[in-house]
Amino acid sequence: MRIVFAGTPEVALPTLEALHASAHEVVAVLTRPDAPTGRGRKLHRSPVAEWADGHGVEVLAPAKPREPEFLQRLRDLDADIVPVVAYGALVPPAALDIPRLGWINLHFSLLPAWRGAAPVQYAVLNGDQMTGACVFQLEAGLDTGPVYGRLTEPVGPRDTSGDLLDRLAAAGARLTVDVVDGLEAGALTGEPQPEDGVSYAPKVTVEDARVRWSDPAFAVDRRVRAVTPAPGAWTDLDGQRLRLGPVTPDPDGPPLAPGEVALAKKTVHVGTATEPVLLGQVQPAGKKPMDAASWGRGLQTAPRFT
Repeated sequence: MRIVFAGTPEVALPTLEALHASAHEVVAVLTRPDAPTGRGRKLHRSPVAEWADGHGVEVLAPAKPREPEFLQRLRDLDADIVPVVAYGALVPPAALDIPRLGWINLHFSLLPAWRGAAPVQYAVLNGDQMTGACVFQLEAGLDTGPVYGRLTEPVGPRDTSGDLLDRLAAAGARLTVDVVDGLEAGALTGEPQPEDGVSYAPKVTVEDARVRWSDPAFAVDRRVRAVTPAPGAWTDLDGQRLRLGPVTPDPDGPPLAPGEVALAKKTVHVGTATEPVLLGQVQPAGKKPMDAASWGRGLQTAPRFT
């Protein structure tokens, strides 16, 4: 089949590569426009656009996918289907109706759980022991379409969102190709999502990534892992952000009030509402990441986090 692939970040690449290696033809990619990044705020191509540039595949990057020029180009490409992985923009009905088999979306949750932009982060944040991925028919509602295929993936006790997303992206790529194959053969029928069990996972903000030391240790641990690597956990230290890597609850650690810091030669503990947590890696403002013990040895007195 003729495929236009829609996606933007690196997590979309395993599926794009799997489709490109399949019996189907990727005739173009749809991605978000070049965006300013880094300190210099220079324009950079998305990972999907860079992949397409390197493989001689046409790049479509409209500011909004309802633009008439984009809609006409999609018609001209005569695509049979548009698989989507983390494209990052709302697709209007006018675009959904153009491909013969519509648009299908790889979503990293077991729908109808965690509809929205951050399903993996919310699975970790809420302590889910099992998650997965679904390929469903894209429609006007938020992740509401019938499901063509799904897979499950356990959430490990030390998994960060990045760890989990890497595994789901790889497994989801294979699932997406299977669904495209099945749709081409006419062998798949979408299964409507159940009305029970709906939950939502809106975009995680920088403020969401701030550690709440008044939470129990298990909740602090989950929050830090949920926002690792992005947007990255942080705490306030003298009016500046101290970025934090994953922490470890330590029931044998010293008794500390929430936010109180205990420095030792090889460890740094921080108090929570229950037992303290042991810091791993930290990154002070304007500096490179370092292990917490090295950071602590450079302090004259133990700080307090707020």
